[in-house]
Amino acid sequence: MHFEKEVQCKRNDAIDSAVGFIIPFGFFATLFIIATIVDVFSGF
Repeated sequence: MHFEKEVQCKRNDAIDSAVGFIIPFGFFATLFIIATIVDVFSGF
């Protein structure tokens, strides 16, 4: 096929999709952890 001969990036797509999932997940998980800590300490 024509389009398979001119590959721009030869990295594994699974790695890119894993990074694309983990980074937003880590961001929202960090926000959730911070909000939970603030909620716990606001009770004192």
